[in-house]
Amino acid sequence: MHRIGAPDEIARWPFDEGEGDLTRESVSGELHRIAFALAAGRSQPPQPPRWRPGIGGAALVFDGYSTHIRVPGAQLRQPSGGLTISVWVAPGTYDLCAEGRPSTIVNRHDRQRAEGYLLGIGRHGAWTLQLGLAGGWTELWCEPDASVPLNTWSHLAATFDGEAGRLRLYLNGAPAGSLDVPAGSALTPCPADLLIGRNNQAAVLAEAFLMNHFDGWMDELSILDRALSAAQIGALYDEGLARCGGTVPKATARDFILPREMFSRDRHRPQFHVTTPGHWMNEPHAPFYYEGRYHLFYQFNPKGPFFHYLHWGHVVSDDLAHWRDLPPALRPEPDIDPDGVWSGSAALDGNGHPVLFYTAGNNAHVPNQEIGLARPRDAADPELAEWAKRPAPVLTLERGEAVLDEFRDPFVWREDGRWVMLVGAGLAGRGGTALAYVSEDLESWTPCGPFCESSPELYPYLGTAWELPVLLPLPRKGESGPEPSGKHILLISPWGPGARSDIFYWIGRYDAERVRFEPDHAEPRLVDYGDFHFTGPSGMVDPPTGRSLLFTIAQGERTPEIDYDCGWSHGAGIPVSLTLLEDGTLGVAPIAEIARLREEVLIDIGGLSPEAANKQLADIAGDMLEIELTLRGSGRAALAVRRTPDGAEETVLFCDRAKGEIGVDRTRTTLDPSERTRGIQSGPLALGDEPLSLHVLVDRSLIEAYFNGRRCVTTRAYPSRTDAAGLRLYAEDGAIVERLIVRRMGGAFG
Repeated sequence: MHRIGAPDEIARWPFDEGEGDLTRESVSGELHRIAFALAAGRSQPPQPPRWRPGIGGAALVFDGYSTHIRVPGAQLRQPSGGLTISVWVAPGTYDLCAEGRPSTIVNRHDRQRAEGYLLGIGRHGAWTLQLGLAGGWTELWCEPDASVPLNTWSHLAATFDGEAGRLRLYLNGAPAGSLDVPAGSALTPCPADLLIGRNNQAAVLAEAFLMNHFDGWMDELSILDRALSAAQIGALYDEGLARCGGTVPKATARDFILPREMFSRDRHRPQFHVTTPGHWMNEPHAPFYYEGRYHLFYQFNPKGPFFHYLHWGHVVSDDLAHWRDLPPALRPEPDIDPDGVWSGSAALDGNGHPVLFYTAGNNAHVPNQEIGLARPRDAADPELAEWAKRPAPVLTLERGEAVLDEFRDPFVWREDGRWVMLVGAGLAGRGGTALAYVSEDLESWTPCGPFCESSPELYPYLGTAWELPVLLPLPRKGESGPEPSGKHILLISPWGPGARSDIFYWIGRYDAERVRFEPDHAEPRLVDYGDFHFTGPSGMVDPPTGRSLLFTIAQGERTPEIDYDCGWSHGAGIPVSLTLLEDGTLGVAPIAEIARLREEVLIDIGGLSPEAANKQLADIAGDMLEIELTLRGSGRAALAVRRTPDGAEETVLFCDRAKGEIGVDRTRTTLDPSERTRGIQSGPLALGDEPLSLHVLVDRSLIEAYFNGRRCVTTRAYPSRTDAAGLRLYAEDGAIVERLIVRRMGGAFG
């Protein structure tokens, strides 16, 4: 590179440092700092940006939302009659290109004033050179067959020859696009700073987050103030190949999975729950069991810890307790789901092979939600790492006056030689519903009408539409395992004006012949009283055990600024087993497989007063714990977790028998004013003469409490102090601790 361009180079970044947060620009010798979110060290030690092997040396990794380099404009001379930008890139993800602005490799531009230049990547790998010329803004995009591929190295070069009036693009040394402009055109200079990896006129999302970042690896970036010829561009490409032995370095999608060790020392990030490797996670969904393994998918934004341009993340497990990360299973594609791959479910086809059903986002259609289908590329692959989509939706909403333009989150199961699908929807003036469909082949679906309805006048908190409908059989607990009860549970998440974003459910009878659900009770009920921390339902019947399992999000509740600094957001709750109790109410308990995560019993005591128990608890501390408490008494009882020795910070799980109420008190959860975790969240549960049976999982910031196997409280706690790791019991006189076990838990990911 240097051999050809040196006399006319404006700047060059070889990115050969391989470590640290500084990179040297070779022409001036100036060092420039690499901005990186985790350098803030908000809840773990500061970390430098990532590096990896590149084209003959090192390459800088851009995380898609924070990594960038800013060069003061005064340090760089302006190109005028000519320009060449040359760079090696390996994109990890494409971009939604908010407001039509590309994900930027390098730029120094002002589009409104038609000044400067930009080289970037648009949607689905299209890439572009954009310039301010003669008072106007000029864009050259690559040819349709010259898009930049994901997960592999490519050489991009863009040139502008003002005297000849030519713009040219080259991909791996070959022509990739051209545009003629008036001869004698000159590039209008821009006084702005030059940015690498970030658009200097980025769209703003969610306060802290700027869009239009490059995500992937970058190496050998050079800017020249003249246009190189096609032969010289070819020589640049050949020179790059020569540096790496004549062959582009191999890379696969697995190489682009964020390393979990980046976040392992974050004192608030859960470790024995399912989480993304990093960045944004929304609802886990589409669980299934196939060939001895469990697969779980989740809404994922690989570009950063914010809601945007969703993919399907993918994890796999042999035991429902320990998980392994796989590359995203589904990504947005131009002709099928260009605006996002949203929630769905899984089923097995007639051959017993898994099939994914998902919501295809396409803003060019009304509604912008359709139901897509994907199958594994190789059903014999034990990890089912690659999936192929059906080229067109399998189901589109038939619009009408009675149906709102909301149509998403398919839930599919097989029964009696056919498949049934529920799709979240809304009925005009009648509130939310799930629309039912049946199919004999998974390809053609016959509508069966609304599956269930509820009164919007009586229950306005159910919103105008339902998301994520889930229907599961509700077995009884038998001595040898689950036994049929004849009852089902329908779970939904309300959406729309006035909606309460929790999981509501009805117990009732499923009429398979009419494809209808008939609730036993008109008023919907809550599974969890934690207030927006237990949301996003999905479920499955576990083939090895016959259990009905529910999967949920564990919302994070933090500000965009904190999410930005920490680099991750949200996670999954522990899967829970749902049963029908003897009194006809819902039983809810964490899956038994969590026992496989136990590492050490810290304390096992019983037959003590709370005061005596607290003396033994004084030496117990931890932020990854399982706690089982059985306490007999007639008054109020509580367990404090994540407690400082002086009680300045603590999260208190309580049971008030007199009020028939359970909940969590977070008034002293944290002293950090920037955290949102506050207040008291509670709900009704009458225990009568039963002893309090409390099963608690503490996983750093994530706390789940199960009260007598009937209700749960999921919450979050972000203590400001590192000594907030203690436990304490509170109970009125006469209470007896019949049993208290505290265990240290290990991580779910190796």
